[in-house]
Amino acid sequence: MVPADEQRGKGDDMIIERLKAAKVPVILVVNKIDKVHPDQLLAQIDDFRNQMDFKEIVPISALQGNNVSRLIDILSENLEEGFQYFPSDQITDHPERFLVSEMIREKVLHLTREEIPHSVAVVVDSMKRDEETDKVHIRATIMVERDSQKGIIIGKGGAMLKKIGTMARRDIELMLGDKVFLETWVKVKKNWRDKKLDLADFGYNEKEY
Repeated sequence: MVPADEQRGKGDDMIIERLKAAKVPVILVVNKIDKVHPDQLLAQIDDFRNQMDFKEIVPISALQGNNVSRLIDILSENLEEGFQYFPSDQITDHPERFLVSEMIREKVLHLTREEIPHSVAVVVDSMKRDEETDKVHIRATIMVERDSQKGIIIGKGGAMLKKIGTMARRDIELMLGDKVFLETWVKVKKNWRDKKLDLADFGYNEKEY
């Protein structure tokens, strides 16, 4: 995929050479066609066409949705059907607990903005269905490195923590397709980012921090 409003550069040339050596069918997608005059778009397409033989060239505007459905059809026609590794209703290979923790963490960072740095992690302590209420009961702990960060996340009278929980619960319910009862706590664990064991417990690995 290349942008219609930028000229071909050295990075593009390097990728083209690798694609030539791979000897596989290549589809060129020219995005942002809404930003250029048709003559400029044609010149861009001609320039790339002179570099190698593309199986298909598809101009699109991802922003406006122009020609996107045609691109999807072309990709579907050219992709070979492979082995089904996951159930058809599973939308990701990440465990649900990890996604839940990331949704809570995202709300913490969004609502506290510059007050809380990225030294915050969320651990889902338990996640199970309550037979009496027929809700998914989730207990989660928000980990920070300093007492001052804990105070900010809890907020006056617990207002900030309640807001974080309410917003996160809505997203979690949409993901799970179930009603959710979410309980959150805030715990201080100094310098947790410096301890590899803690990082693993919180769902991170060395490539992610």
